[in-house]
Amino acid sequence: MVDIMTKVAVVSTKDRVYGVTKSIELLDINPVKGKNVILKPNFNTADPPPASSSMETVKQLVLKLKEMGAESITLAERAGPAKTSEVFEKKGLNALAKELGFKIVDLTDVSKDEYAHKNPDGNHWKEGFLFAKIYDEAECIIETCCLKTHMYGGQFTISLKNAVGLVNKKNMSELHSSKYQREMIAEINCVYKPDLIVMDGVITFVDRGPIEGTRVEANVFVSSTDKIAIDAVGVAILRILGTTPEVTDGSIFEQDQIKRAVELELGITSPLDIEFLTDSEESEKLVAQIKEKLAQ
Repeated sequence: MVDIMTKVAVVSTKDRVYGVTKSIELLDINPVKGKNVILKPNFNTADPPPASSSMETVKQLVLKLKEMGAESITLAERAGPAKTSEVFEKKGLNALAKELGFKIVDLTDVSKDEYAHKNPDGNHWKEGFLFAKIYDEAECIIETCCLKTHMYGGQFTISLKNAVGLVNKKNMSELHSSKYQREMIAEINCVYKPDLIVMDGVITFVDRGPIEGTRVEANVFVSSTDKIAIDAVGVAILRILGTTPEVTDGSIFEQDQIKRAVELELGITSPLDIEFLTDSEESEKLVAQIKEKLAQ
């Protein structure tokens, strides 16, 4: 259970270099120094943001982690429905890795032995799920997620749902067909904990998603160490912009993904647990709007 305030940095900007850098610096932490870092983006497909992570954001995040003293950086991801290797190539990831000197792991191109079977108590998975060992055994995990709605049952895809890419593809049919899909998404997150999450909300989908939707400029970066806080703030921003009935319905902490994550004690339990950090008057105004939505 969270007993102290969780810091959440909110930076109003359309400049991704500034957004990555400033949102991390506001948190005033360095979880990566001397560590072998595993980096999780959102590369379901090679479509432009917010369907997948911006390469400008990924590049700046790698540069910032290096500046902060990361011993090594390995980006590990599983795409879907697109083929992971093709997504990496189309996004320019292979070239960027060569340019900046970090490693890439295609989680669809590793053996079954590279997945650990997880079956947490009380979960909604029939026989548990296979979770990528590179994350299970990671010394330090950094994540960057997008901000968008999801028309296939997730309702929104921010930080909690970004974890789906760490589960073996063979588990996806069960997830996508279950009436407990949103609870199952939250349950993936109970088997690991990122050390830092950076949400790129420069462009959002306020409906449909995750590949196509109505694109709206939110022009914001949000960073924290707490997945529940990131998702709650992300949902608040979607509500400010105007979004789907499913994402607008009820209080934010009653949204299925967030509610289950709270039950699992994955982070904050209330909006009152958030300490907002900002860089400008514009960011302060956005935080005031976020607080209003969180309180509803």
